[in-house]
Amino acid sequence: MLTTLRIRNFKSWKDTGTVRLAPLTVFFGVNSAGKTSLLQFLLMLKQTSESQDQRRVVHPGDDYTPVELGTFQDLIFDHDLNNKLEFEFSWTLPKPLAIADRLKRKSTDTDTLRFAASIASVADVQYVEWFEYSSSPPEKPRINVHLSAKGNPPNQKYELSARGFDLVRTLGRAWPLQSPIHFYGFPNEVAAYYQNAGFTSVLALALERQLKRLMYLGPMRDYPNRTYTWSGDVPEHVGRDGDGTVAALLAAANRKFNFKEKQPTQTFQRLIARWLKQLGLLDSFEARRIAPNRKEYEVRVKANDARKEVDLPDVGFGISQVLPVVVEAFYVAPDSTVIIEQPELHLHPRAQSELGDLFIDAIRAREGGTERRVQFLVESHSEHFLQRIQRRVAEGVLHPSDVALYFCEPRLEGSSLQELKVTLFGDIENWPQNFFGDPMLDLAARAEAASQREERGEKE
Repeated sequence: MLTTLRIRNFKSWKDTGTVRLAPLTVFFGVNSAGKTSLLQFLLMLKQTSESQDQRRVVHPGDDYTPVELGTFQDLIFDHDLNNKLEFEFSWTLPKPLAIADRLKRKSTDTDTLRFAASIASVADVQYVEWFEYSSSPPEKPRINVHLSAKGNPPNQKYELSARGFDLVRTLGRAWPLQSPIHFYGFPNEVAAYYQNAGFTSVLALALERQLKRLMYLGPMRDYPNRTYTWSGDVPEHVGRDGDGTVAALLAAANRKFNFKEKQPTQTFQRLIARWLKQLGLLDSFEARRIAPNRKEYEVRVKANDARKEVDLPDVGFGISQVLPVVVEAFYVAPDSTVIIEQPELHLHPRAQSELGDLFIDAIRAREGGTERRVQFLVESHSEHFLQRIQRRVAEGVLHPSDVALYFCEPRLEGSSLQELKVTLFGDIENWPQNFFGDPMLDLAARAEAASQREERGEKE
């Protein structure tokens, strides 16, 4: 799970400051405040790690990637290539990582890692100025490995250093290192130049696995079909447009969930049906084969107070938009970090409120007797969603440490990010002015207008 993030000189962000990331992290704010950019940054790192071109430092994107950010100059703050893209993030590992020194036959274990990097551009060529891995906490790391450039492109070389670990050079291999792989991978020569640097590949692999655990569901989900073809494949998640939702539903048919130890389990489809009913959207829901020995399936639903089942496209558009959200919340693999934009889109206020409970349920879900430890990074505009989270904190259902709420706003010097301080009683101590507009001002203005019209003798 990601625990902290800091970004400098990315799009509208001069410096985000250190952002605490909780199991449920929600970003609010006005349009063009930089909320989406924070999530896009993480997706850019993910698509870079998946790029086949190892010389590509960062991959801003294309038609086949989750985000498309233009050129490197487009994504740099103020479009000024003199600015360096700097960032750092920390994460907890699903299992402790052993960093072994084969010469001294000893090993250091850590269950947290921190990565930091600086990327510069010279003559429209991007290069890694430096990067480092360390165990947390950063102020007292048990190990710190640092790779730094000497000189500028195209002639830069690299030097490796470490604290808490004695690197031993291989005799006759005193040459400098070549460029790293992407923004995070140690040069291929490291293993040959050092007798005991095999652990560096373990660090890079841990980062790759963390980025691979990032899943993304965008704000506009696919419109549902009347039939779906499924040949038994198991998708990684529902897809950024939700087009794999029904395949995920069918693939997860035998999975079972509960939310407390020794609590009875329920099947995946029953869980999804329960949540659609709790959201106030459907009375029943089932994905089933059209006929024996066929690959075609249909989703049959019964809307509230309806007499008969109908196909999914025959009910409200909001249901088709929220179904991928509900499925994704419980389908993704344990230890995933799920990025979701505007889950409340096309939902009425009651359903928006219930979404708060959906995500709380999802971060507490258990599968196979084990906690799933799924994390959510959500962009939202819904005050109803926020108020449900505050209520659950006040009721003791959700601890303040399990949620991080942020308000973003645009400024001339760069976007600003403010963490909302939630008390044990669900109150927000530092509520921003006009966070969701000013309803009291609207009420007062309406009362004043009505009074003036009455004085003028106007009637209905």
